[in-house]
Amino acid sequence: ERTTRLVVLVHMPTRRAAVATSAFAGALNAIPAPLRQTLTYDQGKEMAGHAGLAAQTGMRIFFADPHSPWQRGSNENTNGLLRQYLPKGSSLAGWDQDDLDLVVASLNDRPRKTLDYATPNEAFNSLLAKLANGGKTPNGGGVRYGC
Repeated sequence: ERTTRLVVLVHMPTRRAAVATSAFAGALNAIPAPLRQTLTYDQGKEMAGHAGLAAQTGMRIFFADPHSPWQRGSNENTNGLLRQYLPKGSSLAGWDQDDLDLVVASLNDRPRKTLDYATPNEAFNSLLAKLANGGKTPNGGGVRYGC
C-alpha cells in the first residue's frame, strides 16, 4: 500500500521535550485527523513527551529499537534527502523557519518512484480532495512523516 510521506521541518530553539512536543503537535494538527495516523520516533531525549503528543494529536506513536534504522526506512530515506541541504553535524543556528520552508517545498515537490512519480504534494492534495468529497482513505493511505 502507498503512503504519502510529506517532509515537515519545524524550527525549535531547543531540543527539550516540551518544546518538541508543542512544535510537533502544532505541525501535525494542521493536517486533517483522518490523514494523521502514526508517527515513528527515534530514541532521542526530546521524544520524552510522546504520550502528550499522542493525546494532543490522536496519533499512535511508535519507537524504533535502538540502532535499528531499518525499522524507520522512510525516515532514514528522508534524512538522506535532507542531508543534501543540511549536512550532518552542521549548525542550524543560521536557519529560520522561512529557510526550512524552502527546503520542505523542494522535497515535497520532488517526484517519488514510490508514488508513481507523483510528488508528495500531489499525492497529499489527492488525499485531501478525496476526503473533501466524502471518500475514505484506505488503510495505510494516510500521511506519515519521514522526519
